[in-house]
Amino acid sequence: MSATAVHSLWTTASGVNFAAPGDRFTAPTIEYAQLAPVLIIVIGAVLGILVEAFVPRKARYHAQLLLTVVALAAAFAAVVSLAAGGYATTKAQIAAMGAIAIDGPTLFLQGTILLVSVVAVFTFAERRLDPTAHGNRVDSFAAQAGTVPGSDAEKAAVRAGFATTEVFPLVLFSVAGMLVFPAANDLLTLFIALEVFSLPLYLLCAVARRKRLMSQEAAVKYFLLGAFSSAFLLFGIALLYGYAGSLSYATIANVVDGSVMEIAPALAGTMGNDALLLIGGAMILVGLLFKVGAVPFHMWTPDVYQGAPTPVTGFMAAATKVAAFGALLRLLYVVLPGLTWDLRPVLWAVAIITMLGGAVVAITQTDIKRLLAYSSIAHAGFILAGVIATSPEGVSSVLFYLGAYSFVTVGAFAVVTLVRDAGGEATHLSKWAGLGRRSPLVAAVFAVFLLAFAGIPLTSGFSGKFAVFKAAAESGAGALVVVGVISSAIAAFFYIRVIVLMFFSEPKADGPTVAVPSPLTMTTIAVGVAVTLVLGLAPQYFLDLAGQAGVFVR
Repeated sequence: MSATAVHSLWTTASGVNFAAPGDRFTAPTIEYAQLAPVLIIVIGAVLGILVEAFVPRKARYHAQLLLTVVALAAAFAAVVSLAAGGYATTKAQIAAMGAIAIDGPTLFLQGTILLVSVVAVFTFAERRLDPTAHGNRVDSFAAQAGTVPGSDAEKAAVRAGFATTEVFPLVLFSVAGMLVFPAANDLLTLFIALEVFSLPLYLLCAVARRKRLMSQEAAVKYFLLGAFSSAFLLFGIALLYGYAGSLSYATIANVVDGSVMEIAPALAGTMGNDALLLIGGAMILVGLLFKVGAVPFHMWTPDVYQGAPTPVTGFMAAATKVAAFGALLRLLYVVLPGLTWDLRPVLWAVAIITMLGGAVVAITQTDIKRLLAYSSIAHAGFILAGVIATSPEGVSSVLFYLGAYSFVTVGAFAVVTLVRDAGGEATHLSKWAGLGRRSPLVAAVFAVFLLAFAGIPLTSGFSGKFAVFKAAAESGAGALVVVGVISSAIAAFFYIRVIVLMFFSEPKADGPTVAVPSPLTMTTIAVGVAVTLVLGLAPQYFLDLAGQAGVFVR
């Protein structure tokens, strides 16, 4: 691929002045209007902490839910306002002294994250699925997260009707990090955003009301493996700084393509050293591939998805992927386009083993949440096929796929929360036998989501897969498309198997019941079905929107 093909994905930023080392210190200029979506979420999260501190316990749940939804809706309105003002196209710029890029991919991904977070928060707030405890409605989260599972203190908290309403500000802090992650324009901002959205997720994974020990085990695994991935990312950042003498994306890219010749005296011995570039770039890639759940950095995914509270799993599976792939796109298209041919074989290998590994291992799963976890691994491979395309069509297809996939995922995990037995959620596949006869509507909705995951025509999954495979084929990655189609066929087997189990098996006498949810969870599932069908039946408008948003600022 020629350099011009890659460079057509950029638009040049204007008006960014970096002071020379000898100049007097000047106050930083912060474009608050362009940073409004992130600032609104951060303010909402801080207000949520104040609610925890000062609002009476009985009123916190409603106050937190209202505050969280208003903050997410206001932030989405700010994103739409910026896009309408031209910041996705002609006015794209670098803000916050070079730290944040405000451009098409940033605004598209931020809008997707915020919309997905709104519907995910509705599942966090669901309080009708479990039977009441001592006259109080309960949600999916521990009565008091700091108590030891099974202890007298935990039983006292349940009797008193306590609720862990801290999950709402934690979600907002996580969303704030996710909004910055794909928008980061220097490596330090990238790392800080990673930690800001990861740390709340580690906590959220540990606060399940039922199966608390499994939940805490999932959180510890996620934390330890997440610390490893953060270490890889940080080491890679250090090596790239040694290579380029800067943490700025644009400067590193200029050093890579040879257009920066001034060498900082302190770094004269290392600047331009290709070994630092290759190893540093690879280590940053490892950190990001961990977050998207690509093989062989996927080992945390099934255990964490199974152990975490299901509303958290849905939120994490959808929003984290959107943020992480956004950061991966910016890294490959803005920072390291000069390394395209060096990284291409590595990404090919990762995409192939991710698609095949996720699809094949999913066949052996007997737990619905683990099955969806391996499904998400396979989907990471499909999305990587679009990333590898390194073309404008590749970027737009990945953006579209992320938008489509995230709503299907949140909807599917919302359905999982409804199927329950005496021990809580009935996630073992044998419990789902005959569900279509017990509750035809719930089974039909779940079947729609499974068909979308499988990429069956007239669903959003088909439109997304077609877009990424088309972009990959046009960029010369035809072999990758063949592997993708084979993986899709393997994956279709286990999705169809679940549908057959639900509709063509005899229900067991002691089988689970389907809980009647509140309008909150109904809204989440309805939005998921609507997006799945709209993007499957009439995807062109949204494909065009993703195409217009596919130009990075540099």
